[in-house]
Amino acid sequence: MLDIRTISVRFSPELSRDNVLVENDGTIRIPMIEDEVQAACLTAKGLSVKIRELYKRYKNDPYVDVFVKEYNSQPVTVVGAVVKPGQFQLRRRVRLQEVLNSVGGASERAGGRIQLVRAGGSFNCNAADAASQTYAAPDIANTVFFFSLKDTLKGEEPSNPYLQPGDVINLPEAEQAYVVGNVLRPGSVPLKEPVTVSMAVAMSGGTMPDTKSHRVRIIRQTPGNNAKTEIYVDLKAINERNAPDIALQPNDIIDVPTSGSKRLLRTLAGAVVPTIGQLPVQVIR
Repeated sequence: MLDIRTISVRFSPELSRDNVLVENDGTIRIPMIEDEVQAACLTAKGLSVKIRELYKRYKNDPYVDVFVKEYNSQPVTVVGAVVKPGQFQLRRRVRLQEVLNSVGGASERAGGRIQLVRAGGSFNCNAADAASQTYAAPDIANTVFFFSLKDTLKGEEPSNPYLQPGDVINLPEAEQAYVVGNVLRPGSVPLKEPVTVSMAVAMSGGTMPDTKSHRVRIIRQTPGNNAKTEIYVDLKAINERNAPDIALQPNDIIDVPTSGSKRLLRTLAGAVVPTIGQLPVQVIR
């Protein structure tokens, strides 16, 4: 069941109706009109104009008002990597960008794509023709659309469609690579856009002192099995443009090593210093 609407025809109480149900097929029934009237994809104003044209056969310049009395259509749901996931009852035509803004936008974990699932049985309104607001009959199967997050946030037409009741909007998290070892901030690096080895190290705060920059290792898992491939790169050569800056793949691990002897000295110093701090201080006179 969809919305319940009130139709008022001025000076014609016999044509006015208080509880007009929009059926699941998107149609309504009104007095004196034999055929069912398509109401899906029409705003209240759009439906009033349509009914006015139908009643011109019987009335001289009829004045028609349509009001939505109850909203029973399925809400639009926004989930995934957004700031405030939620549901929205549509009471007017709303584009994808507006709903994303209503949930606080994409979170830092978001990837570069938006997934829109349109439930089977819902109407596919023609977003490009808002004036006529044409529609297509409902499809039984769910339909999945993908849009560029960047283009949607810019409001570009192809990536900013009008939404339909029951739409589910999902922002998948970005795939990630991982940087470990002798960097300032070890951790994950989102692959929202193409990211190279040197970019990932920079995003992790850069290398720390005593780094063996010529032996940085990429550990890459082969898709479809557990086999791993190790790729060694020279960061200094990359920065000097004497070696290729390899593009990372999802789940790559970048291991930034330190000089073995210097790492041992720092490890020993780190173990000794706390002990020294616990010793009492005596004064030699």
